[in-house]
Amino acid sequence: MRRITLRPTDRVEAAGVDGTELRAAFDAVRAELDVPAEFPAEVLAEADAAAASVRLPERDATDVAFFTIDPPGSKDLDQAMCLERAGSGYRVRYAIADVPAFVAAGGAIDAEARRRGQTIYAPDRRTPLHPERIAEDAASLLPDQDRPSFVWDLRLDEDGEEVSVEVYRAMVRSRERLDYASVQQAVDAGSGGERLALLREVGERRVALEQGRGGASLPLPEQEVTVDDEGRYRLRFRPPMVVEDWNAQISLMTGMAAAEMMLHGDIGILRTMPEPDHQAVARFHRQARALGVVWPAEWLYGEFLRSLDRSDPRQLALIHEATSLFRGAGYTPFVGALPEVGMHAAVAAPYAHVTAPLRRLVDRFGLLVCEALCAGAEVPDWVREALPALPKAMASSDQRAAAVERACTDAVEAAALRHRVGEVFDAVVVDLNAHGGMVQVADPAILAPCSGRVSLGEALQVRLVEADIARRSVRFEPV
Repeated sequence: MRRITLRPTDRVEAAGVDGTELRAAFDAVRAELDVPAEFPAEVLAEADAAAASVRLPERDATDVAFFTIDPPGSKDLDQAMCLERAGSGYRVRYAIADVPAFVAAGGAIDAEARRRGQTIYAPDRRTPLHPERIAEDAASLLPDQDRPSFVWDLRLDEDGEEVSVEVYRAMVRSRERLDYASVQQAVDAGSGGERLALLREVGERRVALEQGRGGASLPLPEQEVTVDDEGRYRLRFRPPMVVEDWNAQISLMTGMAAAEMMLHGDIGILRTMPEPDHQAVARFHRQARALGVVWPAEWLYGEFLRSLDRSDPRQLALIHEATSLFRGAGYTPFVGALPEVGMHAAVAAPYAHVTAPLRRLVDRFGLLVCEALCAGAEVPDWVREALPALPKAMASSDQRAAAVERACTDAVEAAALRHRVGEVFDAVVVDLNAHGGMVQVADPAILAPCSGRVSLGEALQVRLVEADIARRSVRFEPV
């Protein structure tokens, strides 16, 4: 398993490769995986009509100094935040795009969104969940624009623990659109001001709480596909920035609050993941011992994972092997009787997806459930009726999105290496299989099969023996 970030661009080229060849490969991936094409005319027409006549909430929160943090160039902005001190604790207001305001139940947009499930990203373009008129315009929390939203108002104590939570619909106006790199740079330089200082404080306290309850995150380096000013594709392994973790903690906190609200209200849909079974954990312990990585007896696996060093070849291999502990995630709807499995093992708490409704289908329904419960109102019948069908729709779209990312990145890897067949590269063995293993090459940033006898965690030299764009295949062998 690998984390991949694909940055869409209009120009598709790689060193020594005609852009049309890669475009053909990406088109083939979309065709093979049945990725939806353009929106039907009736969906686009409904989106235009909804944007022109949306029903706006009466509550006004446009005086709140919200801001967004997203990748550069993003237009589908789901979340905006405002952080303040409140006595010895904190107040976090988290505005989420009010997609339900633009999507009529049972309408053309609703039906198409249920078919798509989520936004799918490829290097040359994205296939959105909703028409651009909604996702990148009318519903997006763009700066200096009044937008309807669901505002999560969370009060925290001095340790960052939630004290109270309320969710309501209100008009908001984001003051500024920030990106991760500039925020990280400002924080490191001490020039980010009070709002970024608070993001750091709250983020660090939430990370400490996650560690205390036994939560785990997998610190895999992210394989990133980017394009330079001349339109050439580049691959690199990028370690996550600390600010991304702080930002993620705000979203996780909101999702945990949503899950608790649903459980108390006896209705909702949780994002669940079972605990890794005893055999998987025991196997991971054996792998750590075999690779010479000390695992203190008192540490849970989440704390151990956070301690691993990505620059150490053996520990990097162990991080990749830890993916076996993060399996079985899904969605669990319930109405009335509480679900048998209600926990997300990696979060180490009940958790629900409610913070990305522009890009993920299930969030729209979770937001409507929570808003109704918080207001003491009945959850709409059409939402209740939709809950049981959402896990299948999301599982299908999750599989498609992951397959598109893998296949497109494989094509870019093959393009970047096609003229280097026969060359030797430094690599680390990060997984084993019946044919040999998987090696991570640092330059260029490639994760690919290696045939032959290899050992887990071994640092070695490998020779490139295949790089085929059409087949999206890259293969190495030990020197």
